[in-house]
Amino acid sequence: MMPRVMSITTHVLDTSAGSPAAGVPVRLEMRRGDAWEPIGYGTTDDDGRLRDLLSDGQASGPAIYRMRFDTASYFAARGVRGFYPEVSIEFEVIDAGEHYHVPLLLSPFGYSTYRGS
Repeated sequence: MMPRVMSITTHVLDTSAGSPAAGVPVRLEMRRGDAWEPIGYGTTDDDGRLRDLLSDGQASGPAIYRMRFDTASYFAARGVRGFYPEVSIEFEVIDAGEHYHVPLLLSPFGYSTYRGS
């Protein structure tokens, strides 16, 4: 039996437009002591998904992680003025063999998140 490999994904939906949020830059960081180390980066696809934020061979495991969504550039590209220039979501990985899906529901003046599947 092959060991399970941790994966971290996201899905961004623009609730104000009622559609996936394509083109949102996302950075994944891992907390090391008092500092944050960038470990992954990508941009959501046409379906608003980023299917793997960890690069092959990227060191990962139990830790505190942070996803940073560049919402300012997303809304600016659509000619919309938003209130939150960035959405930052911190979460804890306990089992490095699990899949972690962290969706973001986004609008210019609010956002919500949850642990998905």
